[in-house]
Amino acid sequence: MKEKIVTLIILMLLVFLSFIYPTIGIPIPIKNIKTLNNSAYHYFTYPEMTDLLHNLQENHSDIMTLESIGETYEGRDIWMVKLSDNVQQNENEPGVLFMAAHHGNEKASFEVLIYFIRHMVNNYSKVNTDDDGDDLINEDPIDGIDNDDDGFIDEDPSEDRIRDAINNTQIFIIPMVSPDGVVANSRKNCAPNYGSFGRSSEITSYGVNLNRNYDDNWFLYYIFPTHYHFTMNTLDQSFNYRGPYPFSENETIAVKNFVERQDISISLSFHSFSEVIIYPWMHTSKDAPHEEIFISVGENMSRINNYYLYTGRNYIIPRYGGTLGSSENWLYREQGILSFTMELCREYAPSNPDDILSTCYNHIGVNLYICERSLAIEEEKLSL
Repeated sequence: MKEKIVTLIILMLLVFLSFIYPTIGIPIPIKNIKTLNNSAYHYFTYPEMTDLLHNLQENHSDIMTLESIGETYEGRDIWMVKLSDNVQQNENEPGVLFMAAHHGNEKASFEVLIYFIRHMVNNYSKVNTDDDGDDLINEDPIDGIDNDDDGFIDEDPSEDRIRDAINNTQIFIIPMVSPDGVVANSRKNCAPNYGSFGRSSEITSYGVNLNRNYDDNWFLYYIFPTHYHFTMNTLDQSFNYRGPYPFSENETIAVKNFVERQDISISLSFHSFSEVIIYPWMHTSKDAPHEEIFISVGENMSRINNYYLYTGRNYIIPRYGGTLGSSENWLYREQGILSFTMELCREYAPSNPDDILSTCYNHIGVNLYICERSLAIEEEKLSL
């Protein structure tokens, strides 16, 4: 009987709170807001993204440029956004590179970066705002922590952090590395293949896994064919086909040419799925030369998004099932760029609007942290 009375009291209290809650000024962080929309989330299409980026650039030309760094086989532009205060200049500031959609079916990846671009330009000139109505400003930035002990997380983000990032770094964003793959909802791009090694006179299949097409350690396929799944990666009809030779694809060549003419210190490439943070090496368990920095940066990102940081690998060489030809390995080995992979979500393209909007919001904090950390990253590398 007592249990029933207690239950009834709790239910009455919940009903009462549901009426007063909107009027008492309790902050609701965006990650806890429900959309009240049962329909599946609508991801940006390539044309929609293109229109949005052009619109944002026109309205924020003082801090944003939009450039095509190449064209796909099907003729789509590979768009690159630059954010900086003197955006037309190549300043002596750290370069930060964000990429997404190496695999076109990983929709969460590009959505996070489109959301980030829009958030940055729309809030750059915004005055510091008391977002949660507690008479304090910027006291709970997007860092995964309840900084003001009010029971809510990240509900009063800092406009100053946005200004500092744009004013002190050069931010480069390629939201869709594989536009053709996005349109086709395909892991691979859509270029024709002429046999596994490009020697056939006829088209035998379509598409290359772009994140196996970078020029890094391809020779290891022949030395350790079992460890690196030789057949899966070299057969042109495979979902993981690496291409006939390194940088055979328009998309990877575009990234290569762009990176080689910029001074970039750190990069973050978004994929989905598994909620994991990864860094070089992708093909071996051997520690990277800058292992301490990788772990430090990775742990701080993990505190924001609560993803698992893949570490503790210095025990087997080569790593069974390791990845050859990844952008991360090439960026780090050949360009000296500290490169990370962020595997978002628990599925390729979450359909629940709350899940994807929460992911987009949380990774504003991750991306801002990467920008902030870039300011000292070159000195950190020299200190090891």
